[in-house]
Amino acid sequence: MLTRPLTQDRPLHALVLPPGPELTDAVGRALDEDGPAVLPLSPDLPPPALEAALRALRPTHLVTGGRTRPLDDGVGVADEVAVVIATSGSTGTPKGVQLSGRALKASATASLRRVGARPGDRWLCRLPHSHVSGLQVLVRALLCGTDPIFDADDASAHHVSLVPTQLRRLLDAGADLAAYRTILLGGAAASPALLAEARAAGARLVTTYGMTETCGGCVYDGRALYKVDLKIGDDGRIRVAGPVLFSGYRFGPDPHLEDGWFVTSDLGELRDGRLSVFGRADDVINTGGHKVAAGTVAHVLTEHPRVREAAVAGRPDPEWGEIVVAVIAGEATLDEVRGFVKERLPAYAAPRAVHTVPAIPLLPNGKVDMVTVRNLIRHLGVEADEPGRTTA
Repeated sequence: MLTRPLTQDRPLHALVLPPGPELTDAVGRALDEDGPAVLPLSPDLPPPALEAALRALRPTHLVTGGRTRPLDDGVGVADEVAVVIATSGSTGTPKGVQLSGRALKASATASLRRVGARPGDRWLCRLPHSHVSGLQVLVRALLCGTDPIFDADDASAHHVSLVPTQLRRLLDAGADLAAYRTILLGGAAASPALLAEARAAGARLVTTYGMTETCGGCVYDGRALYKVDLKIGDDGRIRVAGPVLFSGYRFGPDPHLEDGWFVTSDLGELRDGRLSVFGRADDVINTGGHKVAAGTVAHVLTEHPRVREAAVAGRPDPEWGEIVVAVIAGEATLDEVRGFVKERLPAYAAPRAVHTVPAIPLLPNGKVDMVTVRNLIRHLGVEADEPGRTTA
């Protein structure tokens, strides 16, 4: 539920802590309103990045390894806010998403209900706790009445949340994926080949869609969680409503709302209550007057047997306005890529340039680092002889 706070009296503690009991206890007390709100930050942040986050989000205290010290110019949060998650988006400037304890618990409860988790079940946390995906693993564990597991070698875990890159690495390592009752898979779109391979290995996968503003995954296997509502606007963007919504951004800007519906930046389609996500609205490429959803093209490319990972973006072009450019991890040639896409999408959606890289750059939360991808594509636009570049 989105609200405009009238007071900001609750302290906000920036937690620069490794995974462990101190972190879990602080999160639990924040959820139960027995302690200050928390801003979890990665202990691996370089000093300049940490200073930038503290400067932008202005917590009242800094907690590092058992030591709590007040910060100058710190500002508290509204009483309902339990957690602030720092998210950089595409600008690199830290922005704080404020989440209430009520919203976080509603999300975690609906998740546990969907996967059939029981009291006493244990959750393995292998995602950064400074992101909502990792934080929600802690919340689910707390609601199950157990401590989260941070040791990947601990065989007592019943459930785990992963991103596709982690799942790929576990498959390559021959891990026993059938040992988990549930593997929640989110953060980025997974290729059909990866899903099929994991399921053939015994993995019980549940694909998820959501964002920090919805307390993480709010759609499982295309279906909205309990009490979450979805609709598609005339602009094609996905709208979300329900008790899992955030309480606004710290220090603004105002949330993009329409009569209580949060307007996401993602394009999608609803058919018989099942959501398909096409990609971000700002990733639409206008080529020759035709609009191409970059995420859709990238998803199609990952179905090619010689493409492991893919990212797609537009590059300015004097004739077409923009051209579709693919960055792939794999061995497929430009001709193979264009032919494959043309069999599944309109011809104008086929990439006109392909660049091969060892691996697609990712953010810490497992999503494709589109800033780096676009910078690479922009560089290729002026370096015509760049190794690995092919055009048509």
